[in-house]
Amino acid sequence: MFQQLMKTMQARKMLPQISDTERMALEAGTVWVDGEYFSGSPDFARMINEPYSPLPAEEQAFLDGPCTELCRMIDAYEVATSRQIPAEVLQFLKDKGFFGMLIPKEYGGLGMSTQAISSAMAMISPYSGVVSTLVVIPNSLGAAELINHYGTQAQKDHYLPKLAKGDYVPCFGLTEPTAGSDAASITAEGEVFKGEDGTPQIRLNFAKRYITLAPVANLISLACYIRDPENLLGRGENPGITVVLLHKGAKGLEIGDHHQPIGEAFYNGPIFGKDVVVPAENVIGGHEYAGQGWRMLMEQLAGGRAVSLPAGAIGGMKAVAATTGAYSMVRQQFGIPIGRMEGVEDKVARIAALTYMCEGARVYACSAIDAGEQPPVVSAVLKAYTTELSRQCATDGMDVFSGAGVMQGPNNILGLGYMGAPVGITVEGANIMTRTLIIFGQGATRCHPYAQNVVNAVENDDVDAFRSNLLGWFGQFFVTIGRSFVRGITRGWSAGSPVSGPTARHYRKLGWAAARYALLTNLAMFFIGGKLKAKGKLTGRYADALAWQFLALSALRRFEGEGRKSEDLPVVHYAVNMALSEVQQAFEGIYANFDAPVLGLYMRTVGSWLLRLNSLGRGPSDTETTKVAMAIQRPGEQYERIIKGVYAPDDGSAGVGRLLSAWKLGYEAQPAINKIVAAQKAKKLERAVPETQADAAQTAGVLTGQEADLVKRAYAARIEAVQVDVFSPEEFFGVKGMTIAPGFEDTEADSPRLAASA
Repeated sequence: MFQQLMKTMQARKMLPQISDTERMALEAGTVWVDGEYFSGSPDFARMINEPYSPLPAEEQAFLDGPCTELCRMIDAYEVATSRQIPAEVLQFLKDKGFFGMLIPKEYGGLGMSTQAISSAMAMISPYSGVVSTLVVIPNSLGAAELINHYGTQAQKDHYLPKLAKGDYVPCFGLTEPTAGSDAASITAEGEVFKGEDGTPQIRLNFAKRYITLAPVANLISLACYIRDPENLLGRGENPGITVVLLHKGAKGLEIGDHHQPIGEAFYNGPIFGKDVVVPAENVIGGHEYAGQGWRMLMEQLAGGRAVSLPAGAIGGMKAVAATTGAYSMVRQQFGIPIGRMEGVEDKVARIAALTYMCEGARVYACSAIDAGEQPPVVSAVLKAYTTELSRQCATDGMDVFSGAGVMQGPNNILGLGYMGAPVGITVEGANIMTRTLIIFGQGATRCHPYAQNVVNAVENDDVDAFRSNLLGWFGQFFVTIGRSFVRGITRGWSAGSPVSGPTARHYRKLGWAAARYALLTNLAMFFIGGKLKAKGKLTGRYADALAWQFLALSALRRFEGEGRKSEDLPVVHYAVNMALSEVQQAFEGIYANFDAPVLGLYMRTVGSWLLRLNSLGRGPSDTETTKVAMAIQRPGEQYERIIKGVYAPDDGSAGVGRLLSAWKLGYEAQPAINKIVAAQKAKKLERAVPETQADAAQTAGVLTGQEADLVKRAYAARIEAVQVDVFSPEEFFGVKGMTIAPGFEDTEADSPRLAASA
């Protein structure tokens, strides 16, 4: 019976069809806490006891020292507009080891943990996108990482010390005009032949684009498809995708031109090669790794997607939180800080909660990688959702800054980050593809307790393995039906909680959500099966449900890891309630679009009605927002904890410096300002902007001289902090001596009349 069932499933393609490249991706990395959601009954006690590690003193000192010093010595606006990195900054990067953070100490690197590397990127990236690429690229997927894991000893001895010192500036040549998210379809070719000296050589032809650091790099890790007609490498005639090292200056290599990225124009450009010949010894890992390039890339991206791009995104979120909360209190309209208006308060609260939650996810995932995990599904969640949420935070921040966010110049705080937000969304797999193909596509097969075993058994024609795993799957399916029903009618109370107190209810609801998620996953795999690959809209909703469950857990894990600080409870409640609402929305989308006979009709009608009636979550309430917004609207330990790791000077310097200085000065002056307000209500002082009455208040004995001086300084700082940059015509047009816009020279005489009529 089972033999016949296997044949039927094969013939009808009821299970996902897995190609060789997909199998390498599926087999890369490890299943971590993501597997708990597909089981339907997560062990939250285990999950919240997974590592959530503080940085060792040595690594924290690197952040507090060289990283902070690097930011302090950069004129971020000058670098962004000139697109040039000063020589002293480049030398500082070399001297302090920024190029070799992931390289082991025995090769001259810093040998830092994943979390420390991520933290350094999170500090530098939002401050200067141009400089950050010189830190991110050498310490992410590329020459150093690949050589460290797969290189021959000779390659390690030669390249790693030079990479650590910055003698080699690397780039990774992967993307092509016809191969973006589908990186396995690269057309770059390398043909192996015997050189004049009798050794194997590779003749390379390729056209790459979007290669970060390419214009300034002198070492390229090139992904190409190797062909070996004479089998000189001993890996067959078509070994496949291979990573080859290529040096600047090689004959036939064109490198040095620039693309112009949106936002900050970091160094990025195309690479072309025509009959470029390199020794076959340049294959990373030597001859035996010819054809292993795709596996190498998938293994490193399994955990790597959780590092550089999420770091930059979450660093950006912290920068928005650090400044938007402050600006909402410095900027006043209608006699009050705009942050006290509910519309503004709502956006500030969302920024605070998302920043708290996503930082929890970053530390949680990086701690797991440092503990030996390489979770591809969680990494994909981190990459796709933190970059999207960072863009949302940037948009919310721009809405709060309003005109001050729109006008560019040295004092514009959010503009460049806002414009550059799409960059992170396109890299290492565009988010659309990551959401619709990778997260649920890999998760449903790899993380499910039985699915991959059943697929493997069918492909291997293993009847015994097929029988045992299929029966186990059916058992899990029926248990999940019952569990989902019971948890639904008890609204999660039957799920239990690993903790007591105010967060216990969140674990119960997440247990309820996980039971329903596992049930819906099984229904999709049973009733839609192999067609799921083409159902990107549906799988995207499954990805949303999984991602927001993980993000909610990350907020709870952070709360536990930081000692259950009671002042953070409003932020935690807001974050989890927001996440549960997103899970509910994803479930509603799945029910409304489940394309299967009979069952689909039930889910779209009665099922959808019951789902909405017994909702998992409806989002944060209006009453929650005030306390959450205040977490980043007033100076203090909570504010510092939420923005920890971002470079936020308060020294009065342009942009962030003058804003934070004014904000803290205003907070310090608030008790004295309150005295003026009280005196105005008692009619001891005239009605006016309170800060303008400092001298009168001193004369009336309401304030001391010291208090009056503080109020005046705070007022002056507040007014200065909301000013925007102004450029002369010659600065604006970049033409020396220009005093008016071209073509408008004759309009000055009409200006008074035009102004009056307007």
